[in-house]
Amino acid sequence: MRIGIDTFGCDHRRSGSGSYLFSLIANLPETEHNEIELFGLEIDRFVYDSTKGTFIFSGINIPDSLFAARIWHQFFLKSFIKKRGYDVVLYPAAMTVFPLTNVKPGVIVINELFSGILKNTRGFFALNRLKKCLKNAEKIIAASHCIKKELIAFGVNAEKIEVVYNGVDHSIFMPKPVANEDLVLIKPFAIKRPFFIYPSRIQHPEKKHVELIKAFTLFKQRTALPHKLVLAGDEGQNALVVQKAVLDSPYASDIVMTGYFPHQNLPDLYACSDACLMPSVAEGFGMPVIEAMACGIPVVCSKAGALSEIGGKGAIYVDPDNAEEFAGALEDIVKKTELKAEMIEENKNWVSRFTWQNTVERTTEVLKNSVRKEEYI
Repeated sequence: MRIGIDTFGCDHRRSGSGSYLFSLIANLPETEHNEIELFGLEIDRFVYDSTKGTFIFSGINIPDSLFAARIWHQFFLKSFIKKRGYDVVLYPAAMTVFPLTNVKPGVIVINELFSGILKNTRGFFALNRLKKCLKNAEKIIAASHCIKKELIAFGVNAEKIEVVYNGVDHSIFMPKPVANEDLVLIKPFAIKRPFFIYPSRIQHPEKKHVELIKAFTLFKQRTALPHKLVLAGDEGQNALVVQKAVLDSPYASDIVMTGYFPHQNLPDLYACSDACLMPSVAEGFGMPVIEAMACGIPVVCSKAGALSEIGGKGAIYVDPDNAEEFAGALEDIVKKTELKAEMIEENKNWVSRFTWQNTVERTTEVLKNSVRKEEYI
């Protein structure tokens, strides 16, 4: 089986789909039965290399823009796939680049809440592109049952959708001894402990950074504890609103905005934090939840989206719009040592089921079952 993997729309590995693709490739073995080739922007030729091997990369020389990528997919993808002789193509960022051609079979991956995708799909033509994308896909891999339910409500045939959870690399995300009790040194950052971490793109309003800042401010007022809040994420839509909320907080000096934070350095940041906070209401999966659990720290997250599905019984769930409830959860994490220990133990067993080996095995199975004997239409 000759598998093509589309790297367009993955933001040079800086987005969620980019991290997903890198982790998938790092655990996707090329065997005598599976020949794998990546294709995308020429500048991404070495972005998805891993220590476990390098696949053939077919570079496309077009401008680095979403508009150019969509034009290429609409007019040149079909002939490209035929020329390369792929039996099946995987699209990790299909909701961004919209493969519209009638080239089949194609498998698209959706890691976001579909309701959020619909909200950001404005205009008749954009909605029509989205419908064509879903219609032309042979199979759809949804990262959670929450996403699957939303797709079905949109009218997608349930038999077309396969739920395949993302994994976590347990060789990297695992409990680690803390070398320095007072300071975390991860170049170019030096962050004083103790702190809470929220690793997510700075995006307002769905990521709920402003609401988190309000809850953190209330927590500080109530407890007078030395905790800091670390917001580790690249700037997204309406980031200025979040930056203003930080500056307006009386505890602005205790709020650290790191900007883009390399994914490979996150385990050290998790390991040194008191808890991972995930107040977002727009998560179709929520990678930080299982990454933090694998690192042995408690998690406080929103009740919305897929987070309760992914977090299981070992997380504390809050309404991010309720500052009192949210601040109380932070206080419980810090002061109730037995609760914290119970959460960590529960999470240890829960998170063991999320592995990239399982993800790759299920994804390969979906790809294999998507290959048709007939020619492309």
